[in-house]
Amino acid sequence: MAEALLRRKTQEHEARSAGTRPAHAVHANVVAAMDELGVDLAEAAPRRLESDDAEWADVVVTMGCGDECPYVPGARYVDWELEDPADRPLDEVRRIREEIDRRLDSLLAEL
Repeated sequence: MAEALLRRKTQEHEARSAGTRPAHAVHANVVAAMDELGVDLAEAAPRRLESDDAEWADVVVTMGCGDECPYVPGARYVDWELEDPADRPLDEVRRIREEIDRRLDSLLAEL
């Protein structure tokens, strides 16, 4: 959701979405919540977070991966403790989506 929401907000910055334990597919309620905003994630494929991703990024935003996240000395890390939307009811996924959106606004204001 974070990558897709960032892309909706700006073309000035790029994002890559990845996880330490990616699912086989984007969860149905995540697809539904993003579809409400006109963002189609039905064909999106979750992928594993690799060191190259952290090296590529100016800011690495983590969402609770702790020690499982690759560490790159000198990179800026921001941890957003958020609930995993996996298997959550649609109303909870919407709430998580809105929280990610709010945090992206704050991060973009800093950049």
